[in-house]
Amino acid sequence: MNVPVFTPVNLITGFLGSGKTTLLQRLLADPALADSAVLINEFGEVGLDHHLLERIDETMVLLSSGCLCCTIRGELAAAIRDLHERREDATVPPFRRLVVESTGLADPFPILSTLQADPVLRHHFRPGNVITTVDAVNGAAQLGRHRESALQVAMADRLVLTKTDLADADEIAALVIRLRQLNPSAPLWQAAAAPLDAGALLSHDLFATAGRNEAARRLLAAELGVPASLGPSPHEETFRAFALAFDRPVDWTRFGLWLSMLLNRHGERVLRVKGILNVAGSVTPVAVHGVQRLVHPPVHMAAWPDEDRRSRLVFIVDGLDRAVLFRSLGAFLGDGTHLRSAA
Repeated sequence: MNVPVFTPVNLITGFLGSGKTTLLQRLLADPALADSAVLINEFGEVGLDHHLLERIDETMVLLSSGCLCCTIRGELAAAIRDLHERREDATVPPFRRLVVESTGLADPFPILSTLQADPVLRHHFRPGNVITTVDAVNGAAQLGRHRESALQVAMADRLVLTKTDLADADEIAALVIRLRQLNPSAPLWQAAAAPLDAGALLSHDLFATAGRNEAARRLLAAELGVPASLGPSPHEETFRAFALAFDRPVDWTRFGLWLSMLLNRHGERVLRVKGILNVAGSVTPVAVHGVQRLVHPPVHMAAWPDEDRRSRLVFIVDGLDRAVLFRSLGAFLGDGTHLRSAA
């Protein structure tokens, strides 16, 4: 098995008691995780006995599905480096994906920044999907009381609503509205309603699908269809989602300078930015993705996802004025670029 140059790191996050461990238990039984490694805090928190195949040492076990399961001892970066070294030495089975369960970690950003900051990891690993579990019974109260819960939802690439069998239909409907105000485009699963597809949750990220037009089209369809404004979220009336579109091809240097300056100054308030650009001189679009002060490497897509050739960006921000972003981006792009809210 050839190990890819960059191994995607998927994060399972969610507020305390939201069902992260239960979700992981279900995913571990899926054959889609056969070529994966999983980092968890303690084996005892995840029911592994019926999956165990072989204990490699006190921190690693090989599951019957082929998945390598490891406990995090100390620093996360050290644990990932250890896994990488063992893979290179062939002392553990090769793995194509890493899944991290963030028990006790409120903010997803530290894990994402770890991959960029560590000089070894950034040459071998890349961010995959952020999967956030939300408790259907307690989620509304947690979103209102805890900023961390709202951050987890806003930064998610996938949302999994848990305990829906314990909540009534009206509660679930109201919670979904709140989730969509915080994150209008992440696909949402109800864990109790149907089987969970590990491949759909973990594998279909922007970097994995950019070279396959149909997969990229499905992935970006929700992002590019975000309404121009959903209004303020119920969380302190500061979290907002909106989309921008501009008609003419974009000068990549000017756009890159603008985005770098924006995130350098307001990175902690730009919870995520994602979209596709019609770059001057490029036949196919370029996908961009950033989380707070982190900008992932741009991805050159195989083709446009539809007939619309406008550049479109989706922002989820905390307290930033959309009009300010409009003016600053328009000033940097110049050349009469027509900038407007995306419908």
